[in-house]
Amino acid sequence: MISDKQKILIVDDTAENLDVLLGLLQDEYKLFAAPEGPIALQIAMKQKPDLILLDIMMPNMDGYEVCRQLKADESTKEIPVIFITAKSETENEVKGFDVGGVDYITKPFNPPAVLARVKAHLALKREKDLREHVERITRHDLKSPLNTVINFPKIIAKDNLTEKQIAQLNKISAAGHKLLNMINLSLDLYKMEQGTYVFKPEPVEILQIIDDICVDLRRYLQSKKISIVITVNDVSVSDESCFKMPGEELLFYSMLANLLKNAIEASPKKEKILIALTDTNEYNISIHNQGTVPDNMRKTFFEKYATSGKMTGTGIGTYSARLIAETQGGTITMESSDDSGTTILLSFPRK
Repeated sequence: MISDKQKILIVDDTAENLDVLLGLLQDEYKLFAAPEGPIALQIAMKQKPDLILLDIMMPNMDGYEVCRQLKADESTKEIPVIFITAKSETENEVKGFDVGGVDYITKPFNPPAVLARVKAHLALKREKDLREHVERITRHDLKSPLNTVINFPKIIAKDNLTEKQIAQLNKISAAGHKLLNMINLSLDLYKMEQGTYVFKPEPVEILQIIDDICVDLRRYLQSKKISIVITVNDVSVSDESCFKMPGEELLFYSMLANLLKNAIEASPKKEKILIALTDTNEYNISIHNQGTVPDNMRKTFFEKYATSGKMTGTGIGTYSARLIAETQGGTITMESSDDSGTTILLSFPRK
């Protein structure tokens, strides 16, 4: 029988502290113990605990560094960390929050306080996990009714209809396909976060994807009177131009659509957005606009839920672009200044 107990990893180099916490929590939770930072990181990667109790003062690798490494890994970054500290070390609380900790418990331990803090943070974690689980089920269940939206217009189109009516039915079917792709991508993004996505590259024509995105975003472009200028290896594109690179078409579409939409929203009116594609030493895709990223956003630009000044922004677009780029073996960077505007650079190795 699979245990439904939540998992806690306790990290402390003092055996007495481990014994106290293990004895306090063992009846309600499934526990793992580590006497040092490197072992704790190995256990966290393998067991994916629901909560980590982490001592600050440890030899070789202190708790702050352990927490930094946990937060830098996609598979462990969402695990809440409660720091263990002596009362004389409480002045370091701010540092703990800066590296990603959610709370502190102090030594010597106050059992009721420890139990209360652990219970509260595990309840928050369970609520978050449940919400994400429901969202994944909902996205999955949306696929069935979409089959009708996609396929039924094809059946109707077999009747004696005018060209205009057929075109309208095709729009319905195309919209259904787009929504289905969005649902599939949202499920794929979850797999990317968990490190379980299976990447299957094949040659992708980037210019065609950019053209499709520009068609979809034409109202945004027209409303701000913005033009798109594209070059391939410093030469303006023509009907004969091509730029193929390994990847997945849907992933490239979603990534570039998010970045281009952001560029359009940030760009001043009547300006140009420059897209430069190069494939000399590596594959590079550069997107430049004359807008400026606010100072408070520059360090967190690609982080989840980071947004500024947008009433309808979710902060998911640039985060998903980073996930997709990294899943395809690439990197993504951003530079922004008042003088030169903002440039997003995507780089992918030639294999």
